Amino acid sequence: MNRRKKQYWLFCCIVALVLVMDQCLKIWVKTHMALGDDIAVLGDWLSLHFVENIGIAFGMSFGGSWGKYLLTVFRLLAVGAFGFLLVKRINKGASWVFVVSMALIIVGALGNLVDSFFYGMFFSASTPEAAAVMFPDGGGYSRFMLGKVVDMFSVHLFDIHWPQWVPIVGGTTYQFFDAIFNIADSAVTVGVTILIIHEFFAKKPDINTNTKNVGETAPEEEQKEQNEAAGGVAEAAAKQG
Repeated sequence: MNRRKKQYWLFCCIVALVLVMDQCLKIWVKTHMALGDDIAVLGDWLSLHFVENIGIAFGMSFGGSWGKYLLTVFRLLAVGAFGFLLVKRINKGASWVFVVSMALIIVGALGNLVDSFFYGMFFSASTPEAAAVMFPDGGGYSRFMLGKVVDMFSVHLFDIHWPQWVPIVGGTTYQFFDAIFNIADSAVTVGVTILIIHEFFAKKPDINTNTKNVGETAPEEEQKEQNEAAGGVAEAAAKQG
């Protein structure tokens, strides 16, 4: 198996693994937790806190139903663009780091697209009183492409208590990283971070070690040319003699 086929296989394996993990956890949360339920995982540091959003990653929203349609179309176009770029780079000899980062970005977008496409049709509505039911008799809570994205990870690292004298925020408490996210969101974040580091901060090869200035000849090549010229002169002299 050549390098390109191995990279395509790696891409498919990452996408399949992350997508299955993302959807399995979302389905479990959706069918076992009511909206707002909280389950401690690592004490006060990490918990499963069930929320839903209709928009961008980390719980942000965007423009109601029409915003939801536009966001879904944008995600589809983004997946297509990233997929095209990945194929192009692999065919030209992409690095393994690039393949991994692009796989994470693409599967992250796909994971939330699945929620948007199908969850509204396949689940009943989640409420603060009860968990949702999968494939309910009366149908789902919404139409195609209008499903809500399931988020569940709540990370509580530390709080900042602003003194009263601080303008605007004085007397308030700020929780560092209070956004709720899912596996797909994490995949996108990790993929983008790896891609930025790889593309902009990785050590580039020194072109001066691989190329020569025009008009310059390496010592070995110069000596070879001199030997060939001397041999040509001797041969011409022999023929004349």
